[in-house]
Amino acid sequence: MPKERPDPEKLLQRAQNEEENSHRGKLKIFLGASPGVGKTYAMLQEAHDDRVKGLDVIIGVVETHGRKEVENLITEFEKIPRAKIHYRDKELSEFDLDAALKRHPAIILMDEMAHTNAPGTRHKKRWQDINEILNRGIDVYTTLNVQHIESLSDDVAQIIHAPIKETVPDSMIDKADMIELVDITPEELLARLKDGKVYYPEQAEIAAESFFRRGNLIALRELALLTTAQRVGTDVILYRQNQGIQHIWPVKDKILVCVGPGSPSLKLIRAAKRIANSLQAEWMAIYVETPKLQSSIDKKNSAIQNLKFAEQLGAKTKILSGFDIVKEIMMYAREQNATQIMIWKTVNRRWHDLFFRNLADEIVRHSGEIDVYIMTGQRSDVEIPKSNPIKEIINWKAYIGSMMIIGLATLVNFILSAYLASSNLIMVYLLAVTAIALFGEVGPSVLGSLLSVLAYDFFFVPPYYSFAVADLEYFFTLLVMLIVSQIISHLTILSHRQTQNAQIIEKQTLALYTLSQLLAAARNEEKIVDIGSVYIDEIFNSDVLVFIPINNHLEIQGKNKSKIAMDEKELSIAKWVYDSGQTAGFGTDTLSDSKALYLPLVSENETIGVIRILPRNKVIFTTDQKYLLESCAAQIAFAWHKFQLHRHQ
Repeated sequence: MPKERPDPEKLLQRAQNEEENSHRGKLKIFLGASPGVGKTYAMLQEAHDDRVKGLDVIIGVVETHGRKEVENLITEFEKIPRAKIHYRDKELSEFDLDAALKRHPAIILMDEMAHTNAPGTRHKKRWQDINEILNRGIDVYTTLNVQHIESLSDDVAQIIHAPIKETVPDSMIDKADMIELVDITPEELLARLKDGKVYYPEQAEIAAESFFRRGNLIALRELALLTTAQRVGTDVILYRQNQGIQHIWPVKDKILVCVGPGSPSLKLIRAAKRIANSLQAEWMAIYVETPKLQSSIDKKNSAIQNLKFAEQLGAKTKILSGFDIVKEIMMYAREQNATQIMIWKTVNRRWHDLFFRNLADEIVRHSGEIDVYIMTGQRSDVEIPKSNPIKEIINWKAYIGSMMIIGLATLVNFILSAYLASSNLIMVYLLAVTAIALFGEVGPSVLGSLLSVLAYDFFFVPPYYSFAVADLEYFFTLLVMLIVSQIISHLTILSHRQTQNAQIIEKQTLALYTLSQLLAAARNEEKIVDIGSVYIDEIFNSDVLVFIPINNHLEIQGKNKSKIAMDEKELSIAKWVYDSGQTAGFGTDTLSDSKALYLPLVSENETIGVIRILPRNKVIFTTDQKYLLESCAAQIAFAWHKFQLHRHQ
């Protein structure tokens, strides 16, 4: 398969990441299933090897817990003296961050990443100390038990029947340049615990009765292995993207589900979920939006709802945009290293498949080493939402404009016919068809193409003022003219819509950047609301209102407060969103009858207001759009909260 052209956006993002990380230290995490597996010892051994190579390695924090092999290893390293913290008539010793930064070694060892610092230190958590060290360009080796990863803490709490009090955010795990799994069997760990190599004897006896049960250790070991495997899987994808590798590496099962509108996609999604569970595989659901399909709003909303259903079942979802559905699906599948593709195929009559391309068959034809699973059903099983003709607005102006342009082209040809051969007049009609295609709509473009052929035949092909064709040569000319005009029209529309999509993306990016800049410069609450409303309106083509509580009542603020009438139902939804701090309304599963989407404005875990977004095109917001909306809402809430803090200082 030929090598695809690299995605410019991904290349730019990659360059930005490399630029950001060029001055940042490297983070290596020694991950274990539980205490006592040898994480600290493995970290010290690697640090010893680095020291032998001539690197400047020092100890920031290393906890020995009475382990002789660890105590023997740390004697050869320089140590940062502990800082003394006085708290409630006690003297506590903690890591001295300022001393470490002043010393500025090449590598610093920081044991127990999830540790909570004593009150009075600069940062509440040790991982925050590590983050500051990394930002100063110093490499860090650290240790972490799997139960302290934030996203796994609830699962671990159910396993060990005890809450996890100290956690590290997943963002720190994602920032790690290397993760090394330090692993031993539960039997070996229990033997180490019994021999006093994990805790002191009195502590070991208590630990053996609670945390260090064989069942707990097996489950925690599986979590540690899965976490490491997921990280390695991510590294595989990044390596393949960086090297431009197109063929699939079947290192683990990954399922890609192709979603569309209608109930068949729901059956497909449920089947994918069952297969993913049986294979313990990651799965994704995608929908390809293309200008070639003149889908109604109802069909697009149905597809987005199906994607939401897949997301609820645990899939990662994505909306792709392109002109060739098969190409977009296969490019994404190879980019994500998918090993299986699942797609629905409607069983049609044989004559239908002879003349119309079937998406499932095309996917199989281009799948290569990727396995394709096809679910089939009769056409009567396909329930695709039908649009309401009353709701569909026909752009009559475009059709009238199309007829006027062809009429003008005919008038021009009447003038030119006295000087040019009739075959040369075709160029004027092709120019007219191209101009009509700039409207960006298929209907007027097809009409213009047909009218141009008919007008040329009627006025400029003998016998004149008749649709009859006397010479076979003219018939061939008319046929070619129709085909060429259709091709020109089609390509012009695709180019026009591609330009529109690029302009929309550029507009959204620029507006989001401008929003952050203007919010930072705002000097009062009213200005913050006005700026936020205007820019969300521009980004999402929506009518925007902001509700702020005044005297325990939500009141509309900003420039648009007098333009949009609100009924009691809409006000009650805004009140519910404010009280609960949850999203509701259009496109959600909560109070979905509303025509607008309601987002809470949350800052510092406090809801300070509600923002109402009513899309003018009545299309449900995609997952990516909701993330962008939440980002905008977070910026508005942060600016509001920041202003309130300054006011009360």
